Amino acid sequence: MNYLKQLLLFLTVAASFEFASTEISRAQAQDLIVGLQTYTLRNMEFDQVVEFAVKHKLKYLQTTDKHIDPKGPLQEIKRKKEVLDKHGLVCYTFGVAATSIDKEENRKLFEFAKFMGIKLIVVEPNDFKIFDNLEELVKEYDIKIAIHNHGIKSLYGNPLVVQKVIQHRDPRIGVCLDAGWITSAGLDAAKVFADYKGRVFDVHLKDKRVEKSQGDDVAIDTKIGEGHGKLKGLLQALMKAKWNGVMAIETDSPIFANSPSDFVDGAIQFVKENGR
Repeated sequence: MNYLKQLLLFLTVAASFEFASTEISRAQAQDLIVGLQTYTLRNMEFDQVVEFAVKHKLKYLQTTDKHIDPKGPLQEIKRKKEVLDKHGLVCYTFGVAATSIDKEENRKLFEFAKFMGIKLIVVEPNDFKIFDNLEELVKEYDIKIAIHNHGIKSLYGNPLVVQKVIQHRDPRIGVCLDAGWITSAGLDAAKVFADYKGRVFDVHLKDKRVEKSQGDDVAIDTKIGEGHGKLKGLLQALMKAKWNGVMAIETDSPIFANSPSDFVDGAIQFVKENGR
């Protein structure tokens, strides 16, 4: 009898351990956070964007100035924040934000972020000197900035350049890694993410197919996971690093922007299937 009790106890504990291990595994491999770069919905007005986000269960929005203008009337900004709050949506960041060599002009951007509760601003300054005043504002407001990259010929298209920019700057100055443009530059997004050594604060979940031509290679947006982006590898790298940022679904394609539902649903499904 004692043997049977001990056996039952052992099996119960073993089953509990297996269940707990499964739950721990699930917790460690929790779904990556997926949001939406509202540039994807550039053909919609703000209230339509809200309706779309609610329908697709996307809580986190990275807005552009088409949908919330940081320099717009305060009453309009307040109204839009109230609408977001009412629907349980979060404007977690804004970008790509225009920046200026004039610190006080940039201060308006940080004041807007402070009012909205935004702790991260995505930027792509057209002059490296602008980082001097941006760094001062980052320290003053305790709000991070993330440098966005476009194609390899753009100012921040080469990750080595971005690494040098942020190397000796405040650690709250980091990177918005646009996976699509990284792909267009012929680079591997997972490796680029790792090379930034914890300084990637935001990700634009985008995919591109690169086609050879007689001149420069041509990069064409595809549905997420159907291009040359090796996005499965990026998701695995994010999971391994226990990255807790937001991947904002985005497309540069006017075709997908005209009919974004299928594109966004496909992106969400791709992450569900490969983000573990």
